[in-house]
Amino acid sequence: MVEQVIQVAVHDLKRNSESFETVSGNAHLKVSETVERVVGELHAMYASRASKSHGRFAASSDNYPAQTYLDEFRKGDFKDFATLTAKLMTTLTVQARRKPGATGGHVLFAHLEKDEQRFLLVAIINDKLGAALTKSFDIASVEHLDLDGFRFAGRINMTAWTNSADRYIGFLKGKGNVAEYFKEFLGCDSTVQDLEDTRTLVRVLNGFAEPAKGFVKDKQAFLQKAYDICQRYIRDNEPLDLETFSNELFPENPKELAKSLGDPDVGLGDGFVPKKRALSPMVKFSAKTRLWSVEFNRQALTDGKIVYNDDKKTLTFTELPPDLIERLEHDQE
Repeated sequence: MVEQVIQVAVHDLKRNSESFETVSGNAHLKVSETVERVVGELHAMYASRASKSHGRFAASSDNYPAQTYLDEFRKGDFKDFATLTAKLMTTLTVQARRKPGATGGHVLFAHLEKDEQRFLLVAIINDKLGAALTKSFDIASVEHLDLDGFRFAGRINMTAWTNSADRYIGFLKGKGNVAEYFKEFLGCDSTVQDLEDTRTLVRVLNGFAEPAKGFVKDKQAFLQKAYDICQRYIRDNEPLDLETFSNELFPENPKELAKSLGDPDVGLGDGFVPKKRALSPMVKFSAKTRLWSVEFNRQALTDGKIVYNDDKKTLTFTELPPDLIERLEHDQE
């Protein structure tokens, strides 16, 4: 949830018959209750979309100047929002002219604070024709912002960037390469980290399946199904699409799962092929000390073959293998 909307600007990326042009709008929109609501809804909808990419600024600031403009904004104590958004609009327009999938619209820039961190949210929004009842009880056509229909949006965590985090930029991927120009505009290097992303996926799925969340009735079955789906992606060497994955894994409520996987604070993006060795914690437990090691499937707990006592913090194994029993009994003689 957005805690504070600090500054908002709106400009237009206008498409004519042959190209795109920037139309300057309002660089200092008054942060009214309506503006706060719109920014809050946009941020919430951006967060709920699973199909995102995450990364950091590309190495070359000459080819990707957004980072330079943001650095100037940062060094200026985040005050000159008008200059920042004007320069970013120039970059966005240049990139839009280069990509066939680019579309125009209202470009909203929001400087906001959430969880004591500063963000810049950028979204391209279009108008939508609707209807309203007039005072004379007639029905009239009205245009309004199509908040649900936005396809291009990105978010830069400026606090994480300042703190040298690995990933601090996210943007909606969309289908195909339609969002490529938005990635170029942000100057995002979204190099995939298969192993780290798989570990993050496992952590999110484990959290989502916790009984306290109330989403999943059978955690064991849920995680086993997730494991089996991921194994198929590995066999096919196919990159994971989080929305498709959510639909297959949790058809009861795929939007809720997609929302958890797409949480921008988690930083999990599409496009990685799961790594087998990072998937094991979904279906196995393992541990070792100086004197022993143990590994068993989650199914053993479900079936009662292994019992965990939460009060005593102990594990009890049943149905020991005959050869182990024989060795233990022989050792007792």
